[in-house]
Amino acid sequence: MNVPSLLLAGGRWRCFPLPLGYSLFQALHNSCCRKESTAPKKIIPHVDFSDETAKESGKTLDKLFSSEQQASILHVLNTASNKELEAFKLLRGKKSLNIVEHREKFGPFPNLESLMNVPLFQYKITIQVCNSILNPETEGKKKKLQESRLLRKLIKPEIERERVKAVNSIVSIVSGTRRIAWAHLDRKLAVLDWQQTEYCQLMKGSYLSSVYLQEISSIISKMPKADFYVLEKTGPSFQNPSLFPVLLHFHMTEAMLYALLNTTFAQDGRHQVLSMNRNAVGKHFELMIGDTRTSGKEVVKQLLSESVLRDEPRVFFPPEKIVRYRQMFSSTEYNRVEELYDSLLQAIAFYELAVLNTES
Repeated sequence: MNVPSLLLAGGRWRCFPLPLGYSLFQALHNSCCRKESTAPKKIIPHVDFSDETAKESGKTLDKLFSSEQQASILHVLNTASNKELEAFKLLRGKKSLNIVEHREKFGPFPNLESLMNVPLFQYKITIQVCNSILNPETEGKKKKLQESRLLRKLIKPEIERERVKAVNSIVSIVSGTRRIAWAHLDRKLAVLDWQQTEYCQLMKGSYLSSVYLQEISSIISKMPKADFYVLEKTGPSFQNPSLFPVLLHFHMTEAMLYALLNTTFAQDGRHQVLSMNRNAVGKHFELMIGDTRTSGKEVVKQLLSESVLRDEPRVFFPPEKIVRYRQMFSSTEYNRVEELYDSLLQAIAFYELAVLNTES
């Protein structure tokens, strides 16, 4: 049975039968869809703004640089050889060659805008190139950048280069599974203190934070004050599950040392505790065999001998302490006390790589 319905047609309501099961809502929906689909679509014409953008970019370049600056930049672009252009960091490789080829083919650059006609030169890179020509890197700037990159690889977290230059003394700390050793050195590489202490009980039990806090606090109370405390950054790989307890121990110890030694961090936000790359220290003393670091025992032995035999040794051990240090070394001659050796070597490497190499 057909069900009549009402639809608006030509401004008037008209009655017509609907098929069985066909609802009024479906009829209205289809009518609207037909009306929408048959309505002529509004066509938006495509406009190419590439020429407009190039012109606007050219105008912006003129506003960014004064007439004198533009003249200086154009003089370099129009007269410099390929090799001379490569002296600018942003023009190395293909970019300098493209400039020379474009200049030979089309003549000198009449304005800064024309540089954007050269391959690889979009608007942003053109501005950067112009700024680099006006402010070329001097040898001093290059040296500072190199030093900053070295510090970032050597030390974490990043700190200001000026703070590193001003350091007067550091305590170098190396922890193992059974002991912690530290070496206190000033900027003249004079050894002010050098010792170790046992903490065998930490890896026995449940790795309770309270036990670590108590033990590490006791050890820190014996350490001298310094501008920086430098920790060895190392740890076994997660790929070996059997080493997880050792890894946990190292992280617990490191966390405690960071928290307890950074006494003023909450007030001024300045780090006093730093982590130093272990392999960088190993390379400095030629202790690396592939990715493995060998013992620093022989290097330390040599440093102790030089302090007595040479007028200007690499490391200065005060006469009143040299006997005690030599006895301490002799007592550990047949034991693997790598933490003791490494704490001294890390302190020396910190000064020689991070402090003395950054002095201007």
